[in-house]
Amino acid sequence: MYKTLQQLVEIDSPTGYTEKACKYIFDLLKSYGYKPEYTNKGAVKCALGKNPTLAIAAHVDTLGAIVSGIKSNGTLSFSTLGGLQLVSAEGEYVKVMTMKGQEYTGTLLLNNPSSHANNLREETKRNYDTMHIRLDEEVYSKSDVEKLNINTGDIICFEPRYREYKNGFIKSRFMDNKAGCYALFEIARRLKEKKKEVPVELFFSNYEEVGHGGTVGYSDTISELLVIDMGVLGDACEGNEVSCSICVKDSSGPYDYNFRKKLVDLSVKNKIPYKLDVYPHYGSDGSAALRAGNDFRVALIGPGVAASHGVERTHKKGVEATIDLCLAYIKYSFK
Repeated sequence: MYKTLQQLVEIDSPTGYTEKACKYIFDLLKSYGYKPEYTNKGAVKCALGKNPTLAIAAHVDTLGAIVSGIKSNGTLSFSTLGGLQLVSAEGEYVKVMTMKGQEYTGTLLLNNPSSHANNLREETKRNYDTMHIRLDEEVYSKSDVEKLNINTGDIICFEPRYREYKNGFIKSRFMDNKAGCYALFEIARRLKEKKKEVPVELFFSNYEEVGHGGTVGYSDTISELLVIDMGVLGDACEGNEVSCSICVKDSSGPYDYNFRKKLVDLSVKNKIPYKLDVYPHYGSDGSAALRAGNDFRVALIGPGVAASHGVERTHKKGVEATIDLCLAYIKYSFK
């Protein structure tokens, strides 16, 4: 059942380069019997019934990088797309996607990375000035790289390294927030299996990691927005990978109290494992929607994801709890 999650994870979709992933979502929903649409910004939305009043949103865009220059020694300088952790990204395999449709492989490395040549490598701060992309090509100068049609602005995609285990754990980059997209897939599939139409719109945003994914594009009839994004795990948080996290407040302020209370009540009633948390260093499509002036009641939930923006991990129990809570809220709202 998690095949669609793996397939989506393995489609490169850094912010600004999401067309292929959005087409996958569009085609999948169409195969379920729905009629999805693209917004002008390239996001995907799909009505599960007429005149939707509740939108359930997740974001398909991920972290990545972009070529910011070509160095004289044939390596690439770069700038991150979203809040990628450079420490966790060091040594990761990447693909560089040119404007002409070519793909080149490489690795993100510290400058002068060999332990046998640089005895200060462990003391060096990781930043744009001290790191580079090494291409798997015979390039030793800027002109060598330019002959490959690599230019400033080319997208750099990181290998996700998806692993799914029998005990339910899923290790992969980009569980933030492709696990949330998977929850939306399952909501659509399970409701279609039951031949149940509800006034709900699924919304897959494509610019969340840079703050404006959830600002526009919803149907005019929407009054509530339930955002599915990763639940934060940390020393100051209650959340875990086997529960659905319910966010009380993030860096933009509190989410709608009554909406949140109803989600908690439904979790208790339906014995859905949940945790309540405050996320001081976090923003979501819900935050963006409110800043944009949308007159929505907004709530934020999602499966707990460990090591966010790094080497992430979640668990099927947390994903299923999130799906169950969404379906419980739909059942409550549209009896």
